[in-house]
Amino acid sequence: MSFSSDVKKELLTVENTPCCDIAQSYGVLLFGRAFSKTEISILTENSDVASVYAKAISILSGISPDISISDAGNFSVNVTDRKVISTILENLGLGDGTLKKRVNFAVLGSECCFSAFIRGAFLACGTVTDPAKEYHLEFSSSSRGLCEDLIKIFDETDIEPKCTVRNGSYVVYIKKSSEIEDTLSFMGATESSMSLMGAKMYKDVRNTVNRRVNFENANLARSANAAARQYEAICFIRDSAGLDSLPDELRLTAQARLNAPELSSAEIAAMLPEKISVSGVNHRFRRIAETADRLRKKKEKSKD
Repeated sequence: MSFSSDVKKELLTVENTPCCDIAQSYGVLLFGRAFSKTEISILTENSDVASVYAKAISILSGISPDISISDAGNFSVNVTDRKVISTILENLGLGDGTLKKRVNFAVLGSECCFSAFIRGAFLACGTVTDPAKEYHLEFSSSSRGLCEDLIKIFDETDIEPKCTVRNGSYVVYIKKSSEIEDTLSFMGATESSMSLMGAKMYKDVRNTVNRRVNFENANLARSANAAARQYEAICFIRDSAGLDSLPDELRLTAQARLNAPELSSAEIAAMLPEKISVSGVNHRFRRIAETADRLRKKKEKSKD
């Protein structure tokens, strides 16, 4: 089962007051496939959503419609009876002869009704991505006006959804993880909101660990490359002029590197008889590298 399905399953357990029953039913019907004077219908893969849609029609009309299932496994509820539709519209304050696919805010009489309405809209047309993959919640509708009204409802919160057009549909979407958490809580899916927070914390910890591991690996790679260059320079000096040609402090440091080519500069510093800092050891290795460069140039000149 997907995260989106889990959210809808949780939303279906929210207990509504009578006014919120109307508000949720309004959201489900308005954001379904069709909402007009001739047809009110929905098509969904979720049998529970089809059931809540049928319940919404029953609440607003007193008639319990049938739920059909297609060969593809989709569930549909379809009402075309003009009398039933007329009763639904009248109970939603839309029986004045004009029907625009916009939100009638008069139906949302109390503050709690806004949450119920959004819950209904999400059940009808909403999806949310698994937070383990990415953060994305959206409502999809064929009506620009509905999307604009949906955003107006969110204006009463700290949530700031955006609107776009995709494949001929208008999409209200939220991508900030904190705003998705707030939206889930606002709709009543508090457990899903907590799950998203947990997934976000896990991702944050994992990313922090990965950054530290990458940083340490990069440091190890730099240290290994530096040690290899130092070892090569020391071998060249040994084979061309001999280590005894170096000052005592450089000879001791060079010999320590030859004896332990895999150690870091800090570990080389600990091996030396005198107390010396890591920067001091690195300074000696730079002098050794410069000596090797001079010997190479001298060798090249002698060839000429």
